[in-house]
Amino acid sequence: MSVAVTEHTETAAVALAPRERETLRHIAAGRTYLQAARQMGLSRHTVDAYLRRIRAKLDITTTAELTRLAVSLGL
Repeated sequence: MSVAVTEHTETAAVALAPRERETLRHIAAGRTYLQAARQMGLSRHTVDAYLRRIRAKLDITTTAELTRLAVSLGL
């Protein structure tokens, strides 16, 4: 596992709120923002806001990185 993934995983374990983790799990499972929103009972805009916060907290820029993070967290 690369150093960047390890750092993101350690930071995410502490930094992510439960709904952010849930959103990350849905996106990593291949769901669209709208599908994730429907599963969570939220608007697409709220899902987008959660993902923007995750990216900002962990300095992640791509969906591939989000997916790697979700896998490393066991989501």
